Amino acid sequence: MKLDVQLDGRPDEAAQRARTLIAAGVDGLFTFEGPHDVFLPLAVAAGSSDVPPTDLMTNVAIAIPRSPMHLANTAYDLQLLSKGRFRLGLGSQIRPHIEKRYGASWSRPAARMRETVLAVKAILNSWQDGTRLDFRGEFTRHTLMPPTFAPGPNPYGVPPVLLGALGPLMTRTAAEVADGLLVMPFHSRRHFRERTLPAVAEGLELAGRERIDLYPQAIAAMGRTPAEIEAAAFGVKGLLAFYGSTPAYKPVLDVEGWGDLQPELNALSKTGDVMTMIGLIDDTMTRTLAVVGTPAECAAEIKDRFGDVAERVCAYFPGTTHPPETITALATALRGEAAA
Repeated sequence: MKLDVQLDGRPDEAAQRARTLIAAGVDGLFTFEGPHDVFLPLAVAAGSSDVPPTDLMTNVAIAIPRSPMHLANTAYDLQLLSKGRFRLGLGSQIRPHIEKRYGASWSRPAARMRETVLAVKAILNSWQDGTRLDFRGEFTRHTLMPPTFAPGPNPYGVPPVLLGALGPLMTRTAAEVADGLLVMPFHSRRHFRERTLPAVAEGLELAGRERIDLYPQAIAAMGRTPAEIEAAAFGVKGLLAFYGSTPAYKPVLDVEGWGDLQPELNALSKTGDVMTMIGLIDDTMTRTLAVVGTPAECAAEIKDRFGDVAERVCAYFPGTTHPPETITALATALRGEAAA
């Protein structure tokens, strides 16, 4: 399996971080919608002459507050900068963030995301093929594309448009219209097998498609010594507690019989009692919802969960900055190579 890792940090540090990660043996870099812009670090990495070419991806860019035209323009230019190695990963976010953080309107997220994916692809294909842009949807309309604003065919082709999903409706939507499914990191092996894959199959059948690329994501409590693993597990438990407090993620807990924990975590999150939240995530939950161990052990668990359905994995290391040799060990193990 190939390994994608997060290009975190500030845009002005992106080039150095990218060089370090690529030298460590990763196959791709991704960003997410956090404290900094989701696109700028990728533009820095792709546009820096001293950063080796590598696969780049947003994972994810929040789509509902953005125009499909903005998304298409940025995806086109990142495809140019990366010489055809960019993937546009989109996500919906939850209602409080859309309305209170982005100041945008919220309704029917799966329907909106379906239309956004189709609109972005219609715009990109119009530029690529020179056909008239005529996209008319319920939420957005794109029917004007004067030659002045059309960049023309991209020499590296149209970038893939991926969709992040957790629930069955959004997962089916991704399988129907997107070029790939980003499997959200808060999951268990059981949830992935019993909920995600059947929803993918339903979406493919509805669309008359045979397959879709899967991009699973794994939260990893990884280290090369027991002390490092223990320290990494603390950071992972914090992220799991945050995810678990969110009502949208309760179905994952329900599958494992831990659904009653969600409202308790939610109540604690509103009081800011982070340490109590972390204390509710025990070791069994951590090993079920994340992968834990040495790089070789984490790689074995990742391949057991996803190896038969995916060719690459996105790994998160919350609260931990690993030295390059630890990343190298994980990448080497995922590829099935002997450790140096």
